Amino acid sequence: MKYFLDSSDVNEVEYAFQNFGIDGVTTNPRQLKVIGKKESEVMKELADWTSGHGFTDSGQFPVSIEVDPNLNQWEAIYQEAKRIAGQSPCFIVKIPCTEQGLIAARKLEKEGIRTNVTLVFSRSQAIAVARLGAKFVSPFVGWKENYGEDTFDYLNDIVQIYKNYDYKTEIIVAAVRSGKVIADAAKMGADIVTCSLDIMKNSVYHPFTDYGIRFFTDSWNEVKQL
Repeated sequence: MKYFLDSSDVNEVEYAFQNFGIDGVTTNPRQLKVIGKKESEVMKELADWTSGHGFTDSGQFPVSIEVDPNLNQWEAIYQEAKRIAGQSPCFIVKIPCTEQGLIAARKLEKEGIRTNVTLVFSRSQAIAVARLGAKFVSPFVGWKENYGEDTFDYLNDIVQIYKNYDYKTEIIVAAVRSGKVIADAAKMGADIVTCSLDIMKNSVYHPFTDYGIRFFTDSWNEVKQL
């Protein structure tokens, strides 16, 4: 299973690449607000970063860039997606899973512009995305869990449906809020998880590991005094 970093901060991207070996990046408008940068600025930074690391296409290191969420007609989404894709060979265009978004994504995929259909919250949405041939589908987890939904079956069913019909669309488990979801995604056979740097760090932490280090350190230091 691949790890993507969910971040628009190029410094976090570099850290996660060097220390966690991430395989790609996903961005969204909320991240732009958090770091206080316009998408055009972030796109340039990420385009320069991928180029500087020798990545020449989205197959090597995909970076998902989201279209302006104000756009709600396929023609406008389509034109915006083409503009984004032209900024870097590593860019994948994130498009919302609406009727107009799916129409745009279908046309883009036919032209060789790869898409990541996002804001997917149901099995039937995921099927529609796979049928149009999108590169990625992003079923969200955290938002559903916030409202009391158990998302294991929902994700597991999407994975199984894709296997049933040999769909080529890769599943990015998105809005991941815990190491448990990362492990669940791997268990069911999802292709990718994307999460923040904090979640990525937390997923390799366990208090018993810290306890064990303290326990063995004390023993080690006592032996040294013999």
